[in-house]
Amino acid sequence: MATRAIRRFRRVEGLFCVYKPPGIHWKLVRDRIETCILEGVNDIPSLALPHEANVFSEPGSGSRGPTELTRSAVSLPALAAHPLVRGPEFRRIKVGVGHRLDASSSGVLVIGVGHGNKRLNDLYQMCGTRDYTLDGEFGFATDNFCRTGRIVERSTYDHITRDKLEKVLAMLQGANQKALLIHSNVDMRSQEAYEMAVTGELGPRGKSPPILTGLRVTSFQPPHFTLELQCLNETQRYLRKVVHEVGLELRSTAACVALRRTRDGPFTVDQALTRGQWTASEVALTVQRYSNLLRD
Repeated sequence: MATRAIRRFRRVEGLFCVYKPPGIHWKLVRDRIETCILEGVNDIPSLALPHEANVFSEPGSGSRGPTELTRSAVSLPALAAHPLVRGPEFRRIKVGVGHRLDASSSGVLVIGVGHGNKRLNDLYQMCGTRDYTLDGEFGFATDNFCRTGRIVERSTYDHITRDKLEKVLAMLQGANQKALLIHSNVDMRSQEAYEMAVTGELGPRGKSPPILTGLRVTSFQPPHFTLELQCLNETQRYLRKVVHEVGLELRSTAACVALRRTRDGPFTVDQALTRGQWTASEVALTVQRYSNLLRD
């Protein structure tokens, strides 16, 4: 018969997503979530200890003198079942992380608990895109394409307009669309290619370089601008380099000042658990919601 701790653990097994704040390594996020889940799973109200019969022998006072022993049965609590003696039922659980985010990035981070780690592998193999929001700033370039890097160049940006920026983005998206077709290994003149394009399943087969499937500007207030993009097989460094290359194409320089993932497959930022929600009860509710979604 499953104990209460085991029943609680089964409710948190599965996939869910959290919001990783910037400036924190993903390993620290994973470890903190594991600690919070362990606290919730093992936090079982104390129950009355079972009793067991113990037989004691005492010197008697009968006719045979003090050598006669009297035996008596006494019911005492079974201390071996006490939580302080037994310890927590779960000392460690397997917590995995999906597509990772570097320390400077923030946003959706998919977490797998227990058998959910097996479904993480399925998530890796899915030909699904991820959405990002990138905040950039014109006027300077750094050695790591990020604001925190060492500034290697400064430039003017007064000549940049929103129309020029959108033209550069359209050029980049066109080049990435060609790369997507090349790495999809599908005859573009076939019915299969048409059906895959209609259903959104057209994507690279096997390993491929990072590919941008969507790219647009959502805010332009020089020197600051914001891009929204969808991509495959990306790294955060590659995305920051995209901002750098946009600045070069505009005869200027640019650096990425913030990077946030807003969607990873079916997991969106609106449903990501924030730091105060990393509890076993909140995780159980989110796991159940995504289980129904992924099943459908």
